[in-house]
Formats: sequence, C-alpha cells, structure tokens
Amino acid sequence: MNPRKKVDLKLIIIGALGVGKTSLLHRFVHKTFYEDYQTTLGASILSKIIILDDTTLKLQIWDTGGQERFRSMVSTFYKGSDGCVLAFDVTDVETFEALETWRGDVLAKTIPMEQSYPMVVLGNKIDLADRQVPQEVAQDWCKEKDIPYFEVSAKNDINVVQAFEMLASRALSREGHVLIHTSPEYLERKT
Repeated sequence: MNPRKKVDLKLIIIGALGVGKTSLLHRFVHKTFYEDYQTTLGASILSKIIILDDTTLKLQIWDTGGQERFRSMVSTFYKGSDGCVLAFDVTDVETFEALETWRGDVLAKTIPMEQSYPMVVLGNKIDLADRQVPQEVAQDWCKEKDIPYFEVSAKNDINVVQAFEMLASRALSREGHVLIHTSPEYLERKT
C-alpha cells in the first residue's frame, strides 16, 4: 500500500468493571500507568496514530464502562467499530467467565454480524501474584473461538502495544477490500 495512505479505524475495549480497560488504553496511547482511575461512565475516547503495513492508521479507541447497569448504553458505542479488545483480569475468574457475554453482545450489535469481526482477548494484571485464571484455560477459550490471546500488564507495559497492533492489523486487513475499491484511482475509473 501507499505509505501516504491514511485509514481511520474505530476500536472498542470492553470487559467487566475493574479489569483495567482504562489502564490498558492509557498505557497504549500515552505510555503511562496510574494506580488510581475513576470508573468510566459510558465511554471515553482516545486517539493514536500508528504506521502499520505502510499505512498510516488513526485509531479512535473507545474505552467503555464495564458496569452492568451501563451495558445497554455501552453497547450503542459498538456500532461502526472495526475491531474489539475483550479484556479480563487474570486475578478474577468472574471477569473471565463474563467474556462470553461481552463477546456475544458485541457480535450481536455489530453490523454486519459476522464471526470474522476482528477481536483480541487480553488477560490483564499478570504482574499480580494471586492469579485465578490459568493461562492455558484462557488460551483454550480463545483458540476455540479463533481469537488471538495476549497475557498483558498495563502496569509493567507487557504486550500491550503488541495486542493493539495485532487488532489494528486484523481490522486493516478486513477493511482491505473496502480500501481497494474506494481508492481515488478506482473511483475515477467508475465515473
């Protein structure tokens, strides 16, 4: 692709309350980690520009609230998204068990509803000692659903960039057919 090609991608990060979605996002976008965050109500949006596969990508990443009472409101933010980070806390088995519900919700709300919708799963807080979700269990769940899995630590900056770049790459390749047919050269030939 042309290195001057620019593509905007909308990514969402979802998961249960307290899994570290905001921490992951701030680690990726600002390279920072804070011990204390306010609970996200609804959604907040951060942007980051990266270059991937000779394409400049402007990632608009929607950090969604994980509280159950906001789930119906949060699901409205899924519309038009190009990919999804499903996050859970490796020290809290309930957040892992909730992944199926979060995944089903996002698949039901994205249009078109399809299994090829790009996702990655992040098992966060691997820096903590009181792990409850074995790595093999999370890997097996992801393998069964053909979703890449990353063990991450927002606090210690482990695998966060790699996970977001993998999702962006998958979203970009999925959008590839759209990019080819909406290029100025293609549109000029059609008129």
